[in-house]
Amino acid sequence: MRTETRTRIRNLGILAHVDAGKTTLTERFLFLTGATHKRGEVHDGTTVTDFDPQERDRGITIFAAAVSCDWAGHRLNLIDTPGHVDFADEVERALRVLDGAVAVFDAVAGVEPQSESVWRQADRHGVPRLAFVNKLDRAGADLDTAVASIRTRLGTVPLPVQLPIGREDGFTGVVDLIRLRAHTWHPPQDDGTGGQETGPVPDHLAEEAVRRRRRLVETVAELHPGALEEFCATGTLDAATLTAALRDLTLSGEAVVVLCGSAYRNRGIEPLLDAVVAYLPAPADLPPVRGEHPADPTAPLTALAFKVTTTATGRLTYLRLYAGTLRKGDTVLDTTAGRTERIARILRVQADRTAETDRAEAGDIVAVVGPKSARTGATLCAPDAPVRLEPPVSADPVVSVAVEARHGRDTERLATALARISEEDPSLTVRTDPESGQTVLSGLGELHLEVAVEKLRRDRNLEVTVGRPRVAYRETPAGTVTGLTYRHVKQDGGSGQFAVAVLDLAPLEEGERVAGDRTGGERTGGGSAEDFVFRSTVTGGRVPAEFVRAFEAGCRDALAEGPLGGHPVTGVRVTLTDGATHVKDSSELAFRAAGRLAVREALRTAGTTLLEPVVEITVTAPGSSVGTVLGDLTARRARITDSTTHADTAVLTATVPLAALFGYATHLRSRTQGRATFTTRPAGYAPAR
Repeated sequence: MRTETRTRIRNLGILAHVDAGKTTLTERFLFLTGATHKRGEVHDGTTVTDFDPQERDRGITIFAAAVSCDWAGHRLNLIDTPGHVDFADEVERALRVLDGAVAVFDAVAGVEPQSESVWRQADRHGVPRLAFVNKLDRAGADLDTAVASIRTRLGTVPLPVQLPIGREDGFTGVVDLIRLRAHTWHPPQDDGTGGQETGPVPDHLAEEAVRRRRRLVETVAELHPGALEEFCATGTLDAATLTAALRDLTLSGEAVVVLCGSAYRNRGIEPLLDAVVAYLPAPADLPPVRGEHPADPTAPLTALAFKVTTTATGRLTYLRLYAGTLRKGDTVLDTTAGRTERIARILRVQADRTAETDRAEAGDIVAVVGPKSARTGATLCAPDAPVRLEPPVSADPVVSVAVEARHGRDTERLATALARISEEDPSLTVRTDPESGQTVLSGLGELHLEVAVEKLRRDRNLEVTVGRPRVAYRETPAGTVTGLTYRHVKQDGGSGQFAVAVLDLAPLEEGERVAGDRTGGERTGGGSAEDFVFRSTVTGGRVPAEFVRAFEAGCRDALAEGPLGGHPVTGVRVTLTDGATHVKDSSELAFRAAGRLAVREALRTAGTTLLEPVVEITVTAPGSSVGTVLGDLTARRARITDSTTHADTAVLTATVPLAALFGYATHLRSRTQGRATFTTRPAGYAPAR
């Protein structure tokens, strides 16, 4: 692959809140680039990327789907991601392997809760983005209001490069502020006329377009040194300089280019495709993973598995190639599992359809058949040049249900099916309850588990019984313990165990805790890495370093079960202040046991507080139903944080325990005659009330 070829690939995702128009936008991309010959519609269940029966039944994207198309001599590899909060892990895995993204916003609602969540996920991965303000043809749509919400809620610098022509139903096109040209779209006519037209800026918008271009130029000059130099010399920026500066600002993340249109009416899509090519990075723009050059096809193979699915034809492992070349029949090393795998087939993916190819090169996103044990996050590389890439992080489950086969003869089939779906979706976990012996399926939300159970029924032809949902509680220290001395002495013949530790235990202060949510965070022991802090202030070598590490491991073991209800313990700081050893009987095993038992005793002494998962809920309801909605939320232990009214519609924001929202969708519809809607996003944990 020559360098010029590596610059002609764009690996991008489509990100947004549910119902903002991601899938419709992806369909328009495919149609306008010639990848499909008919426009699919979400409401008709005819879209390419929402091919799963559950996606078509529910009218939402559930599984991230990969497609490819060509535009202006460039290969675009797209991943359409879910917008519902319960499937945020699909977004996380996609962002790990993408080079850029288009964030889609509703022109009426602006930045919505899940819009903000996926934006923060992209921030963590350093993914450059474009913003597309969609649905400008809707009543109440306003580009300036949407841009203002991007600025205030996302904390970025939005750079609108277009001006809408017409409002709401009268929206017909956009003015390109970079070149001061107008793009308009008209419905196709019987005589073959219609479609996109490019011409001069309409007279009634000429002055406004010049004013907005000036504002754009001044903002870019403030942010970009090269543009500032030209601006100081000439008082303006030409189109080439402005485009180059916008690309630099996009790649650095200092600003985001904002475009607008209506995907449903096929308006504003071609300029957005041009912007993807102009502003988002190619594999060649990224730092090299291996070799001297980015996306070097001559370097040793390096690929990351970001998705695993099982189809009727076999197991598919989706790969992003960062370096090297992969050929059919190659043997690769899975450094995560420590075993070699043979690549039987390489497939180009178009949602649920595939086309076989003999090779893939650095920068490509493909699926392969052959690996038997590669899991999501596995690194596949050349056997003679092992390397391990950072895997995508799976979120901690917060909702659980008990599942069992309706017929005893299906018990083994159910166990196999559960293992398979948890392999495909790492955010689903399966365990056996030690007290009841029930099989417990855990996930990120009520809908997440509904989809998983329905998948068992449809894909595996299993009849299952499902228990009531339960949330994942946590415990946190209620007080502090200082100077607790714990002696672990055990002697049963031969070498014994001896460890003495003096420790302090306290709740983490707010400044020590890194606010984590369900969309990320590295898990360790009983909680995430941010939830436990260990320090040692032992001096004089009284406890050797290897024993300190063993003691810390024991502390983490103890956090798996708290004294209040056996829930994982979070928000803990442990300080080892002193200790003692025995020349013969002290060992890492003894100090690990001491750490475990000492922290358990300290937690019993300090006491713990029960924490429950809470979510931020945003309810949109007609003004006549506000009292009903508020009363119902209050009964569910909600704390109202914001309330706004626009026309005859009220938007209520509250923090509410997740357990209180089971079945809320049906209840809300019945209380408001189906006129109210709601969205949620994780808000962490709070003391149970």
